[in-house]
Amino acid sequence: MKQSSSKFRQIVIAHLLARKWNFAVAVLCTLTLSAVELLRPWTLKIIVDNILLSHPLPPFLAVLTETFERQKTLSVVLVASTVVLISVIKGASTYSQVFLTSRIGFQLAHKLRSELFTHLQRLSLSFHKRAETGELLTKVTTDTNNLREVFSEFALNFASEAVTLVGMIVIMFLVDWRLSLIALTTFPLLAFISWYRFHAIRESARRQRSAEGKIASKLHEILSSVLVVQAFGRERYEEERFELQSEATLDESIRTARLEAASSRAVDIVSAFGLFGVLVFGSLQALEGKILPGSVLVFAAYVSGMNGPIRSLAKLSAKISRAMASASRVSDVLSIQPEVEDRPDAIAANDLTGEITLKNVSFHYGDQKPILDNISFTIPAGKTVALLGMSGAGKSTIISLILRFYDATSGSIMVDCVDIRDYKRESLRGQIGLVLQDTILFGATVRENIAYGKENAGEDEIILAAKAANAHDFIIKLDKGYDTVLGGSGGTLPGGQRQRLAIARAFIRNSPILILDEPMTGLDIESEKALRDAMQRLLRGKTCLFITHDLRAAASADSILMLENGRITEQGTHQDLLRRSGKYQGLFLEKNNVIVATQSAN
Repeated sequence: MKQSSSKFRQIVIAHLLARKWNFAVAVLCTLTLSAVELLRPWTLKIIVDNILLSHPLPPFLAVLTETFERQKTLSVVLVASTVVLISVIKGASTYSQVFLTSRIGFQLAHKLRSELFTHLQRLSLSFHKRAETGELLTKVTTDTNNLREVFSEFALNFASEAVTLVGMIVIMFLVDWRLSLIALTTFPLLAFISWYRFHAIRESARRQRSAEGKIASKLHEILSSVLVVQAFGRERYEEERFELQSEATLDESIRTARLEAASSRAVDIVSAFGLFGVLVFGSLQALEGKILPGSVLVFAAYVSGMNGPIRSLAKLSAKISRAMASASRVSDVLSIQPEVEDRPDAIAANDLTGEITLKNVSFHYGDQKPILDNISFTIPAGKTVALLGMSGAGKSTIISLILRFYDATSGSIMVDCVDIRDYKRESLRGQIGLVLQDTILFGATVRENIAYGKENAGEDEIILAAKAANAHDFIIKLDKGYDTVLGGSGGTLPGGQRQRLAIARAFIRNSPILILDEPMTGLDIESEKALRDAMQRLLRGKTCLFITHDLRAAASADSILMLENGRITEQGTHQDLLRRSGKYQGLFLEKNNVIVATQSAN
């Protein structure tokens, strides 16, 4: 937690230092606001005591004595005009303060969002598998916005109210210490109310933010799985689950609102007792001539005015409590370190030939249950190896290890005879093209989705990649061709077309290593043929690890590995395995019989 707080603090301090002059002007405006707020009651005191009742002016205003004695009307106008002057100064100071602090706050929110987004992208895949997406979204959006409000609306307001309050107390003691003590008798109770409110609302806000994150996670989960929900007719069931989750947030929100309302009213009532004491005691003192009537008015104004800062401080403390809860949540994310990091002396993976070697590789996710057990094999540069195995055999784990989403528990993985842990992760992944079974496309144009495989890809490169992937013909038939914006995850396109765009994205990358994970699963015959043609062009001269259940596709590979329960049980060429592996031979014959039966039925 110390590390997280330190990193969060560094970001905030660096942001404020970069804008120190804006912050300094905002502080000056805050002090000006406090000063004019303290001066406001004195206008009335001077009119009552020094003009209407003709009491002598204080020494620092002695120069106006003659005017006050001989020209009462002018004196009233001059003194009353200070009210307008004070309002003008207050308006200008408020405008400058709000503008500058708002800008600082918005810039801070932008900085924190960017830092969080960058940090989240670099966290290990294991973190993202455990984390709830909606919770992360809430932290990046809602929590950073709460912190923005602290700086743009609350920080200097809090300081302004505090300075005004202290100034009122000091001036009251300078005017009459007895009235000041009466006015301050309510302070211990007011301080307790504010302290209690601060801590109670901070805890309530933490629970509220957590509940909101769970709602966002539930919403993300359901909307991303709406096909399954509707197909199984579970809309009502999900509505009830969502409503239960939402009720938890509702209850906590109502509790927070109740705390705020109760403490605000308590402040009003307690402050009223203080004003009552000042009015009674001050009026009696004025009747006895021990204090001027104007001084009673100043005290009454300050005691009434103190109610405002105290109430504001109480409200601001509640909002700062929420912001502290948000700051804690943001700090928690920033404290998480990637489980896979570059070594200090890591080198760039450039111009690889693509030879991949796994040597005695084992892996588990921390529960000591082995996913891979002593795996060893080599894919020579420019060759294709097909990896066969049932679901859960460990095929996808091998992909994750080669891409360094995880590090092997034991053993080593080498590319071009160099341990991949000695490469910089980003440069290593830049040498690997990837086509997955579940094609991931973005809600962007077709052009942008293809160009995603290569930074600064040119128009000619995009079109050539599309043609090589047998995608150009269907792309130009879309409403806006390459400028057509795809729906989320490319859901507006059939599966075969999505896969061809993924192939085009791999083409444009032109990487020496390719990983293909069941790219033809679920495709119709026409789409599969188009994809096979595209893949043949894609594989030329590349080192390829081809994960598949399709034995016909595996038969064309240079070598076949059979994976079972995290172990390589058979390996060899298609012909070798047909001769010596009864299991492979049985699978291949079964597959051919199914194909013949399907063709006969058609």
